[in-house]
Amino acid sequence: MNGSRIAAVGHYQPAKVLTNEDLAAMVDTSDEWIRSRVGISTRHIAGPDEPVDELAAHAAAKALAAAGLTPADIDLVLVATSTAVDRSPNTAARVASRIGIPQAATMDLNVVCAGFTHALATADHAVRAGGASRALVIGADKMSEVTDWSDRTTCVLVGDGAGAAVVEAADEPGIGPVLWGSVPEMGNAVRIEGTPPRFAQEGQSVYRWATTQLPPIARRACERAGLAPADLAAVVLHQANLRIIEPLAEKIGAVNAVVARDVTESGNTSAASIPLALSKLVEQGAVAAGDPVLLFGFGGNLSYAGQVVRCP
Repeated sequence: MNGSRIAAVGHYQPAKVLTNEDLAAMVDTSDEWIRSRVGISTRHIAGPDEPVDELAAHAAAKALAAAGLTPADIDLVLVATSTAVDRSPNTAARVASRIGIPQAATMDLNVVCAGFTHALATADHAVRAGGASRALVIGADKMSEVTDWSDRTTCVLVGDGAGAAVVEAADEPGIGPVLWGSVPEMGNAVRIEGTPPRFAQEGQSVYRWATTQLPPIARRACERAGLAPADLAAVVLHQANLRIIEPLAEKIGAVNAVVARDVTESGNTSAASIPLALSKLVEQGAVAAGDPVLLFGFGGNLSYAGQVVRCP
């Protein structure tokens, strides 16, 4: 085999929906204020009895079913998350236990909002090197648990959820070369720290960096896949803020692409945002099998990672 591909995707969101009107009853904000600044109208919030690994397991089970596989077919589980409460067992091990995956290697990756694209690249490398035959790659976060719900600058942004992809060996590469890196001097721009841990960010700094420095980086990811941005069928960026997503997609030059805007109904779900948005595009029929899609995550650390994939 000369490459790997995404065989199927799946996603999961908690049942509880928190609207802008609900938030306006909690903090000094309004539907108009939230929509005009971040483009979000609703978000899904997990309950106290819904841990991150449960969200991840639901999404993983859906991806497995879509691929027509059983848990025993998986030998690597990677979970991108920054909101798991426990250090051990890690989230990946708990997901494997929940859905009955025997003997798989299980690892968590904490690259915050860029976690899924880092994990996807790691799975691609492992499969192509022969270290795994089929991998489950999951992005899952429960941002509601690390949010100060009295802080209107952050609580209006966040949501909970999970997205998953099954990665397997392929004759032709279906996952393009990753372009990843970080900006150490901006490492404090997005944070989840303290006791209890709390999400905080320097919103204007992140906005300026994303809209000015990120477009040429994303174009280089396309170049590594041998494509021009105009050839993309879809662009799935980290769903941080609609006011970042729309100008960024335009500056990348993806003039013919469907642009994922799941942030409007899901909020910022951190590592879950890219697989969640991709799975919805597939489910809605907005992209077809084999279509080239740019995935690009950015955020905490300040880290970034992106690659062009072929849609399952």
